[in-house]
Amino acid sequence: MIKMILQILFYILLAFVGYAAGRIAHIFCGQLETPHHWIFGVFFMIVGLVYYKLSLGLAVFYFGAGFFVSDFKDFLLMRFYGRDKKGKKRFWDID
Repeated sequence: MIKMILQILFYILLAFVGYAAGRIAHIFCGQLETPHHWIFGVFFMIVGLVYYKLSLGLAVFYFGAGFFVSDFKDFLLMRFYGRDKKGKKRFWDID
């Protein structure tokens, strides 16, 4: 029981690390002509689903989910490539 709770907490932590990595990428690399990082989050989630029976596969999935959520607004607007709009960049956001 405790092992399962620790695993869940570990995956939540990985999702937060993915979110933080996505936000840092958005803040520092958002003005570059590159693909939006929600695409990489989807890629990580697909790879994680392929290898879901392995602990590493689940870790990659949850990291990718956090990475995806950090750029969720661009996903909803179906922005695939280009620069982010100029303006104030905040860490706790889903832009």
